[in-house]
Amino acid sequence: MAQVELRRFSADTALYTTAAVFLVTLLLLVSVLVASLRRKKRNTIVILGLSGSGKTALFYQLRDSSLYEGTVTSMVPNEDTFLLHSEISKSGKIKPVHVVDLPGHPKLRPLLDDYLPKAQGILFMVDALDFVPNVRSTAEYLYEVLSKPLVVKRKLPVLIVCNKCDKVTAHSVDFIRKQLEKELDKLRVTRTTLEGSDVAAEIKPGIDGEPFKFSHCVNKVTMVETSVITGKVGEVQTFIREQVKP
Repeated sequence: MAQVELRRFSADTALYTTAAVFLVTLLLLVSVLVASLRRKKRNTIVILGLSGSGKTALFYQLRDSSLYEGTVTSMVPNEDTFLLHSEISKSGKIKPVHVVDLPGHPKLRPLLDDYLPKAQGILFMVDALDFVPNVRSTAEYLYEVLSKPLVVKRKLPVLIVCNKCDKVTAHSVDFIRKQLEKELDKLRVTRTTLEGSDVAAEIKPGIDGEPFKFSHCVNKVTMVETSVITGKVGEVQTFIREQVKP
């Protein structure tokens, strides 16, 4: 009798173990599938920067290879899903990109949080011609982006696009990089003394105890020089396609 009960117990245990293993395996497969589908759906590139840096001009250059003549600061996001103009001949064969041009007005910057969950990369526009007077404002905005928990958690790549480099008096990428790193280093100190929920949620970029360098960021931060008005946006297109695979 005892042996019968023991066999029955062993059989039940084996059955429950098999069922548990099956359920765990099934859950893992579902999780992998969901994560894969989410990655496939992420085809968004967000364009940020101060007003006047050339965000909207870049948007139209990427989509239509056309010049944007507007001078009024936009107060709503400008977005569309399209093939990059240089890829029109491949229509139907490659994946389109969803590009979002967010307004540069400080009060509208929180809109970025709505797009970060589905973003694959960020283009941060800098006016290389009028850089020095705006270096502090540019650094403050960039700090907000680099310290966002979701940017850090997802290691979202950021391309700093130095626009208007066709002008003789435009500053070089190296100069802009050094100045931004200096300002961001100062901001790391001053931001820690501030109070507020937004500041508390920030993740300080860089390495504690060392001068700030873009190379110290958890996410990849690179820089290129461009001239949207002359159509020199090849490196921007390359960055986009590295994040949103064809």
